Amino acid sequence: MSLYLWINILSISVPLAVSFHPRIKLYKSWPSLFAAIFLVLIPYIIWDIYFTQQGYWGFNETYLLGVFILDLPIEEWLFFICIPYACIFTHKSVLTINPKLSVSPKSTKVISAIIATVLISTVALNTGKAYTAISGLFALVALALAFKTDKKLLGQYYCTFLFMLIPFFIVNGILTGSFIADEVVWYNDVENLGIRLFTIPIEDVGYAFSLLLLNLLLYTKLNRSM
Repeated sequence: MSLYLWINILSISVPLAVSFHPRIKLYKSWPSLFAAIFLVLIPYIIWDIYFTQQGYWGFNETYLLGVFILDLPIEEWLFFICIPYACIFTHKSVLTINPKLSVSPKSTKVISAIIATVLISTVALNTGKAYTAISGLFALVALALAFKTDKKLLGQYYCTFLFMLIPFFIVNGILTGSFIADEVVWYNDVENLGIRLFTIPIEDVGYAFSLLLLNLLLYTKLNRSM
């Protein structure tokens, strides 16, 4: 079994099991949760396929099963299911423990303005770096959608995202070469800023921010309507 597959399995195993806890009951909203995951998966898979074909990033077959769909290893497809599930579970669990956890509406506006300014500046100054530009644009779109449609959720997300960053650094750290002999996922540093948090490209933080926020936004909207 591949290391990447094990990472996916371990990432979702505990959240999946605890989804049946009487205080969490995440299983009751599985239809809206998995609908959100699969809808958000579409643009990210298209992005992923294009970047892989262009050589902006790629995968070390030493750590894979060797099964590919549209140039992506099966483990990469599972990543877009397992990681959003685990992070939505984290968001829900943290708020179950502390329902009032959130930044204030005023702070939400200030934080959003700061993040937007940083993202706009970074994209504008790095249009020639594909990963930097695209990850920044996706983060801007996610931020704008959240700010316009659900500021309360965004205020909560600013808190729960800090909890999500803990497994993020562990999982992405392993995928980018921490604790193992080589990388599972490699990056062409010509297409990013070349700044690493340990072994993780700094753009991965923006990538995670948009991926998880879009999943959470859509899940919340679908769950309210079902």
